[in-house]
Amino acid sequence: MLKGKVYLVGAGPGDYKLATLRALELIKRADCIVYDYLANTALLKSADKGCKIIYVGKKGGAHTLPQGKINRLLIASAKKYKTVVRLKGGDPFIFGRGGEEALFLRKHKINFEIVPGVTSAIAVASYAGIPLTERAYNSSVGFITGHEDPTKKESNIDWQALARGLGTLVFLMGVGNLASISKKLLAAGKPKNTPVAVIRWGTTARQKTVIGNLGNIAEVARKNKITPPSIIVVGEVVDLRKQLNWFETKPLFGRRIIVTRTREQASKLSEKLEDLGGSVIEAPAIKIVSIGADKEVRESLEEKPDWIFFTSQNGVAEFAQILQRNKKDARILNTAKVCAIGSETAKSLRGIGINADYVPSQYYAEAIIKHFDSLEFKNNSALILRAKKARNVLAQGLRDIGMPVKVIDLYDTLIDDQTKLLVKEAFKEKIDWVTFTSSSTVENFIKLLGKGYQKSLSGIKLASIGPITSQTLRKFGLKPHVEAKVYTIEGLVDAIIRNKL
Repeated sequence: MLKGKVYLVGAGPGDYKLATLRALELIKRADCIVYDYLANTALLKSADKGCKIIYVGKKGGAHTLPQGKINRLLIASAKKYKTVVRLKGGDPFIFGRGGEEALFLRKHKINFEIVPGVTSAIAVASYAGIPLTERAYNSSVGFITGHEDPTKKESNIDWQALARGLGTLVFLMGVGNLASISKKLLAAGKPKNTPVAVIRWGTTARQKTVIGNLGNIAEVARKNKITPPSIIVVGEVVDLRKQLNWFETKPLFGRRIIVTRTREQASKLSEKLEDLGGSVIEAPAIKIVSIGADKEVRESLEEKPDWIFFTSQNGVAEFAQILQRNKKDARILNTAKVCAIGSETAKSLRGIGINADYVPSQYYAEAIIKHFDSLEFKNNSALILRAKKARNVLAQGLRDIGMPVKVIDLYDTLIDDQTKLLVKEAFKEKIDWVTFTSSSTVENFIKLLGKGYQKSLSGIKLASIGPITSQTLRKFGLKPHVEAKVYTIEGLVDAIIRNKL
């Protein structure tokens, strides 16, 4: 019988970028992933398509599976799969029951490996601007569970020792017992005015921090509706937050932003928004489907057009696939010059060894036509490689100034049906922004929302990458709140920030 190996992997504290290289390596290799409630699901995007993914999260009193069944699931998975990743929030050996799972695996002679993770005990305080050790304030720190094993007859916590011997106390899983923790520390001799911070959903865009002292923190947390997952920091170092709070002051902190680009392209925009503190929901309104225009492209290039126009990054990506499928490279362009509509399109072309001869400063058809309307380009032939639903303005405009034009549709933009449920779930909470990077993202996102799209988008700010996209929004009775001055992802992000400021 096959016996696989179980990797008890720390997923980190919430921000998926804090996962270790080893964790990501194993997620990519995994045949089966068993993950917890606090493991950021963004990490699962790195898993192989054939990987079996099993959720066993515990949220408050609601357990998808009790711990005993999780232990047995790991054994069963190891007998079925070669590489099993047990993905646990934070670090598996810091109040994560990783030790219990490892002992169970050892008992059943299953090979295992421990992959440490960044524990929330440290990371969350850092993201709240609270250094757990600072020599001017303390010389010791302790990590304590705020939720002991309920089957134990007596507590293992020596409250007197905690109050006397440690400078900073960090309680995990303790927000439900906050009043009791405060009373026990006060009874053990901790001063009533000892600063306390409670941090909810630390290291994520949902992070919320409240500050008080041992005398009032339970009431402060109650009034601010602080619920799990939260950590509690007790000690004088909490006062340093006034000077060191860096994360919650980011320009887009806490803003929930929907990105409607394709799954393949969303990451760049998402990363920029997340770096500015935004909470991003990737809801691709379109998916790219190849039309399979290989033969038509080959025959058109054999006719040696003077200019080839690439209108988007998607077009470049499909052209690259055509080259690969036909075992060709950039030499197939012969003597043709290349126009890339947009700096990002030009960058994508460079990625496949093609340098654009002309990149217009304004990325829309009318400006390009104006550039080519001169004697220099009279009778130059043009080949436009584009999306099926693209506007016909560029092709017709070039024809009107005397250029013979051939148009080839390389790909189509269809609705991504998998997104419909995702969008429905996203709109259950407040949305601050929806970003649109093309007319097709507008059209398909509206189709995803259905007849009541205007009501759904009421009160939400709409960000447009440029005038053509804005024109499409207006066609549907929607007003773009911001429009990028430079029609790139960077320009779109800058427009959102300017609005915020």
